[in-house]
Amino acid sequence: MNDVVLFDSPVFKEDVQQIAKAQLPWDTYSGQNILVTGASGMIPMYIVGTLLAANDLHGLNLRLTGMVRNLEKAKSRFGSALDRTDFKLIAGDVSEPQSFDSTFDTVFHGASPARPSLHKMSPVTTLKANTLGTMNLLDAQEEKGGGSFVLLSSSEVYGSVSGAQLISEDSVGSFQHFSPRASYSEGKRIAETALAAYAAEFGIRPLSARFGHIYGPGMALDDGRVQADFLADVVNSRDIKMMSAGAATRTYTYVADAVSGLFYAHLCGDDPVYNVADPAGNVSIRELAETFATARPEKELKLEFVNQEDSGAFSPVASLGLASDRLEALGWKPANDLKTGVSRTIRSFEDGPLI
Repeated sequence: MNDVVLFDSPVFKEDVQQIAKAQLPWDTYSGQNILVTGASGMIPMYIVGTLLAANDLHGLNLRLTGMVRNLEKAKSRFGSALDRTDFKLIAGDVSEPQSFDSTFDTVFHGASPARPSLHKMSPVTTLKANTLGTMNLLDAQEEKGGGSFVLLSSSEVYGSVSGAQLISEDSVGSFQHFSPRASYSEGKRIAETALAAYAAEFGIRPLSARFGHIYGPGMALDDGRVQADFLADVVNSRDIKMMSAGAATRTYTYVADAVSGLFYAHLCGDDPVYNVADPAGNVSIRELAETFATARPEKELKLEFVNQEDSGAFSPVASLGLASDRLEALGWKPANDLKTGVSRTIRSFEDGPLI
């Protein structure tokens, strides 16, 4: 048991309904044919769920296609969504040239290996998905006449930024290119450059959404990132194991708030690039661990330090979180603070259904 049948999760249903009820110009999508790649991933699944909820709520008559590499595995995550007439799943690898029968008015490109373990084990696959994958999709869209292209990008495009508490969209840091781990960060940077180039030459409407650290329902317990490790500990009633003092800070944003921000940017924004992050979620890894540990007091979970000396070594360090001023100027604001988001994430596993 490492996953939730997300579309049949009560928490997921509540989340996407709430996003779809936002006062946004949803009729922009009326009659559109929309593609979501990497559709079985956490953020893309929330995009799919929100669009289907908006279709029901606002009568948009849109048609949605989700593209995945492993069709059978994806089907187990989508559950009852497969019974809908306005949604279909197709198999495909974005790293290969694409030719679609349909013309897509909007593409949400989320196909990218997200787990750090995948970047280490198969950096070439990671690089191809982010670079060739983006260009193949842009080629396919240009051949059909253009439209809107939304790239699910990452805070990693900024590199290592010094001297800034919160990173704005214009920030630039230092980079380590000659490293297999750079297959992800450099791949996302090339993807953004490709999007800018196709927008300039072929008139495709670009949007790059740079996400911070996103957590929530849809995370697999064996994902490998700290937020998934902490979730796995709580779900399995284990004390939370800390590999260090946990002083490093990140911007942690609940997935429903992140996807809400994406739609604010796409439906209301004029800029081609937006950070998508909750600045209030800019906390240390230790604070995140403590939030998970105390989310279910009845379990009486504690932090367990691999190096006991780290247990008293915590001290705040300079933040490297994302600023969201540009997005907030459009009217977006997160609905879930860290405590609430963590509790809802745990609840998604408590409520099920589980794979």
